[in-house]
Amino acid sequence: MAIATAFFAFLLILPAVYAVDYTVGDTNGWTQGIDYTTWTAGKTFNTGDTLVFNYGGSHTVDVVNKGDYDSCNTGNTLESHSDGSTKITLSKAGPMYFTCSAFGHCSGGMKLAVTVSAASTTPSNGTPTTPSTTTPSPTTPSTETPSSTTPSGTTPSRNTDNQAGTNGASSNLYNMNYMFGACLVLAPLLVLMG
Repeated sequence: MAIATAFFAFLLILPAVYAVDYTVGDTNGWTQGIDYTTWTAGKTFNTGDTLVFNYGGSHTVDVVNKGDYDSCNTGNTLESHSDGSTKITLSKAGPMYFTCSAFGHCSGGMKLAVTVSAASTTPSNGTPTTPSTTTPSPTTPSTETPSSTTPSGTTPSRNTDNQAGTNGASSNLYNMNYMFGACLVLAPLLVLMG
């Protein structure tokens, strides 16, 4: 019984934040003729998320600094990839810059800048769902009637649509929906076994 309880508790305390895979350029991939500034609009990139670059043999994915990004300088890359399917995990908060080193591709717009935020449980619109409360002053009695509104009880979640052209995100294996389902299925089984 103790093992079942410990396992159930472990499943409940797993973090509510999970990483997201973003396919750069959605179904178009990493190629010329895509406005990557528009592609990043509305997306929130957090530490732990992954950028997936899918591209043909004439392209590369180079991680560069801001100066080389701005000037399309391909001589000082921090990392260079040319395997056709590159996954880069966003491991630290701050700006990250990517270019294609093929001649003329970066200056033609094949470059990407993302700002990575520290992972949080705040929804991507930046508005927390927990209402704030004000404690009345202890010296003045309150005559206010308590509010009849209550929080909706919903848990903030990240948008993980994977439909082409929406936001290019898909949840990782550890999606909290699966973890909650595992709790509902495994906990009674462990209790019966225990």
